[in-house]
Amino acid sequence: MKTLDNPAEFAGKRVLVRSDLNVPLDGTTITDAGRILASAPTLTSLAEAGAKVIVMAHLGRPKGAPEAKYSLAPVVPALAEAVGRPVAFASDTVGEDAKAKAAALQDGEVLLLENLRFNPGETSKDDAERLAFAKELASLADVFVSDGFGVVHRKQASVCDVATLLPHYAGGLVQAEVEVSRTLLEDPARPYVVVLGGSKVSDKLGVIASLLERANTLVIGGGMVFTFLKALGHGVGASLLEEDQIDTVKGYLKKAEELGVEIVLPTDVVVASAFAADADHWTVPADGIESSPAGTSALGLDIGPESAARYAEIIKAAKTVFWNGPMGVFEFEAFAGGTKAVAEALTKAHGGVVDGRLTVVGGGDSASAVRNLGFADEDFGHISTGGGASLEFLEGKELPGLAVLED
Repeated sequence: MKTLDNPAEFAGKRVLVRSDLNVPLDGTTITDAGRILASAPTLTSLAEAGAKVIVMAHLGRPKGAPEAKYSLAPVVPALAEAVGRPVAFASDTVGEDAKAKAAALQDGEVLLLENLRFNPGETSKDDAERLAFAKELASLADVFVSDGFGVVHRKQASVCDVATLLPHYAGGLVQAEVEVSRTLLEDPARPYVVVLGGSKVSDKLGVIASLLERANTLVIGGGMVFTFLKALGHGVGASLLEEDQIDTVKGYLKKAEELGVEIVLPTDVVVASAFAADADHWTVPADGIESSPAGTSALGLDIGPESAARYAEIIKAAKTVFWNGPMGVFEFEAFAGGTKAVAEALTKAHGGVVDGRLTVVGGGDSASAVRNLGFADEDFGHISTGGGASLEFLEGKELPGLAVLED
């Protein structure tokens, strides 16, 4: 794929950039600006080179029509600060305001279009409807740059169809994400440890199957732990459980044994009487959840301290670590210990690429967790902006938003 090796060649041209600015909001307050900060270098380099930069992105999941709560307007000040210059805002995507402001752009100026998903053509399953919207977007510019790694696994107008209509390039963020992901998929330094958390096994079926063929050790945390524990015959109380995945998990455990891959499960867990920040809670053996004071009503909300310490040692001994998914309900202080321990271990596992060692935080909730818990992006080798895209890449799937950039 062509990359932005010489931004100066875009001087005076209108460059349409697909960024990922899908940041979490509390009202109109951005609670994690990570994706904005990650998008800024590509936009800045183009603007500084004299390009007329038109940024398109989405926020949330509106259903093909404008919704005030999903407007990108609150993103404008943060984006302007990140790129170090004013950012104009169009109140529509391909309407009169967008067309007028795109036409009026001067060299080095930046314009952000309103939420792409306010138009039904963006996410339409109908190829013709999607292409029609893409043609309207493409009419605004001379060149397309794909820089939203978090959406390259989606077959959407601004991700795929626009690339078929304009000269196209991969932005710096997409280029960096692809390079890191290829290292994890094809040539990781060993020992290669994968830490998987999050709520459901079913969200990670494909990536678990793929990683069993590639990783040396899989460390399991989060809500998915309880389906693994149930598969081993342990009671899990009222903890999150996917009954329909128990046989699948048994298959993973058997395959791991055949391949010589270690699947590490917690030896202790933190259980609570209710799903609440101030709920009574206890640390119990992983095979003794229903022996806690909460009995069969016990809710497992985090890995225990013994497990957290063990996980940290495994991480520190690795040459390559990929982490996707928190170890517990990190939003509640009482159940954040496991996630904190994993994050801290990653920062001490050489903090990036040193002597061939790489630590990667796989986007999504993991990225939010490390920032909300007070860790800095530079403490890690790489923080991905694409949770779902990262997982699908590691499954070995072809991602449509990357495939369309290949020439």
